[in-house]
Amino acid sequence: MDAMFRIAGLEKSFGPIRVLNDVNLELHTGTVTVLMGANGAGKSTLVKIMSGVYPRGGGVMELAGQPYEPASPAEAIRAGVVTVHQNINDGVVATLDVATNLTMDRLSGKSAPLIFNPRRVRREARAVADRLGLQVDLGASISDLSLADRQMVAIARAMAHEPKVMVLDEPTSSLSSAEANRLFSVIDRLRAHGVAILYISHRMSDIRRVADRIVALRDGVITGVFEEKPLDYEGAVNAMLGRQMGHAAVTVADATRKVFEANDLRIAPSARPFSLTLGDGEVVAITGLVGVGKTKLAETLFGVRRPLGGTMRLARQDYAPRTSADAIAAGVFLVAKDRAESGIVADFNLYKNMSLPFLPRLSLGSILRTRAERAIAREQIQSLGIVCRNERDRMQTLSGGNQQKVMVGRWLSQPSQLLILDEPFQGVDIAARRDIAAKLRASAPGRATLLFLTELDEALETADRILVMSEHTIVGEHRNANLDMDRLLAQVAGEDKDDRRGAA
Repeated sequence: MDAMFRIAGLEKSFGPIRVLNDVNLELHTGTVTVLMGANGAGKSTLVKIMSGVYPRGGGVMELAGQPYEPASPAEAIRAGVVTVHQNINDGVVATLDVATNLTMDRLSGKSAPLIFNPRRVRREARAVADRLGLQVDLGASISDLSLADRQMVAIARAMAHEPKVMVLDEPTSSLSSAEANRLFSVIDRLRAHGVAILYISHRMSDIRRVADRIVALRDGVITGVFEEKPLDYEGAVNAMLGRQMGHAAVTVADATRKVFEANDLRIAPSARPFSLTLGDGEVVAITGLVGVGKTKLAETLFGVRRPLGGTMRLARQDYAPRTSADAIAAGVFLVAKDRAESGIVADFNLYKNMSLPFLPRLSLGSILRTRAERAIAREQIQSLGIVCRNERDRMQTLSGGNQQKVMVGRWLSQPSQLLILDEPFQGVDIAARRDIAAKLRASAPGRATLLFLTELDEALETADRILVMSEHTIVGEHRNANLDMDRLLAQVAGEDKDDRRGAA
């Protein structure tokens, strides 16, 4: 089979730290190669070298049999290597509308028209959107779109380049199952047209759907190539982690003391009210498709938005936060879904990111206790297994998964009444996911823990109870022991005709 893209002996170091070591990789024409690697394995560095963000440190790269060494992302795109990065904001410009984003590269390139023609821009943008089945207002600002719609725009923009090589880094992390299926259909078309695709994902459902071959990367070294059919998924995971991965089982805890309760809560104009109770030491997952209201509920509990009806109580007291500061003061914390916009400060170091919401608690008058900040960060680094040199590392130097661990560690570093986590395992590998889940469960006594999860497997591995959300209301509740999977799945799909639509 022809190799459209070839890497041989690739090396990359940052100072004394070697991130990639003698990496050899081929991407074949009309084939999807899945790259699996734990957080910090070097995946992001490899992608950035391929896409012209970083220069290679050693080795060679070839595209269609010719030397390939892009000096910039624009040069990589012109050569035919197009990347959809894990950070959605790297693929769209939030201040521009959808049509301009979809046609931006044509408007700014050497062959750009001398006169700007809005009608032509919209016509070309509509053709790009139709190719992916993108249903979104072309005149809408990117900043007004949901995270899932931004992801689809970024993917559509990449597809418009008609690439020779396509790199997709966790492309379904913010997509509903219907949107993911549209993406998979596009991948099938690209494969049929001879595009070589590198697909980076931790989602086994994605991997089983798209992979022609799997390459495992660990500590900057290729540790396994799996191409014999049927593909050895378990072997690939073990090669990625360097050890056998057992099944994660949950010993279900039943709470006795109520920590939080909501009665007749309504979070959308047309939604039915619902009730919700969370107990001390309990880990509860709310699952459902993208767009059913999970993030809206999280923001309501955290004071970012106001409920349209109903009441809430926290620790037997009325709870009606007007701002997130009110929520934090009451002991309600939120690990936000979009860490790039609502979580990290990329230019800050690790310990400053962790302490940011709690500066008054870590200060004596106007003097910030830096030693306390750093001690807290070191404790969370050890507890969550954050891969870094030390707590002074800047956030932008960490892998996406380790940035996510920092966000979880931030809110675990202080006691809370209610800890809310919106898609906390997004962009996190299997081992790191279980590390975080184990930490959440071990630290659960003394608070209620509420997770919003699209992936059902994550809920099954983490929660004591699983609630199902559909159309901005709770439609089912399941104790995570001997549960009725058929009914749970029917509720997630909105097909259960005997749902409760009420108390949870």
